[in-house]
Amino acid sequence: MARPEKSAAIAELEELFRSSNAVLLTEYRGLSVEQLKTLRRSLTGIATYSVVKNTLARIAAKNAGVEGLSEDLVGPTAIAFVSGEAVDAAKALRDFAKENEALVIKNGVMDGAALTVEDVKKLADLESSEVLLAKAAGVLKAPIAKAAQVFNAPALKTVRTIDALREKQEKAA
Repeated sequence: MARPEKSAAIAELEELFRSSNAVLLTEYRGLSVEQLKTLRRSLTGIATYSVVKNTLARIAAKNAGVEGLSEDLVGPTAIAFVSGEAVDAAKALRDFAKENEALVIKNGVMDGAALTVEDVKKLADLESSEVLLAKAAGVLKAPIAKAAQVFNAPALKTVRTIDALREKQEKAA
C-alpha cells in the first residue's frame, strides 16, 4: 500500500475507533466469502465488520486512545466497530460463532475498558437495554399500583357500606 493510502486507511480506522461504542476483535480464518457476507448482514445497523491490516489497526487504535487490543492484533483479524448496542453485536457474533466454528472471538474494548473473551460472552448473555428498561419500569410500577389499591380501599369500603345500608332501608320500607 502506498503511503497516502496507508494514511487514509489509518485515519478511517481511527475515526471508527473513536465513534464506536465498543470494538470486538475476531479471527475469521476459514470462513468463506459467503459466510462473511452473512455475518455482515447479521451485524447491519449494529456494527461495521471490517477485515483490517493488523499494523494499521494498531496505529489507529493507539492514535484514538484505545488500549488493550494490540496483543490480539495478530493473524487474520476482523473488527466489529459497534455503533448500536454492544449487547446486540456480541450476541450476533456469539450466535454466528456457534454455527460457524471458524469464527473465533478474541477480545474487545467497551467504554475504554478491555474485554476478555469471557467478558464478551457475558455481554452477549445480557438482555437488551429495552428489555432491562421494561423490567425496571415493572419493578417501579408494582409498589405504585399497591399504594393505589391501599389508598382506594377505604373509599371502596365506605361505598359498599353505604350501599348495604341503602339496600337494608329499601327492604325495610
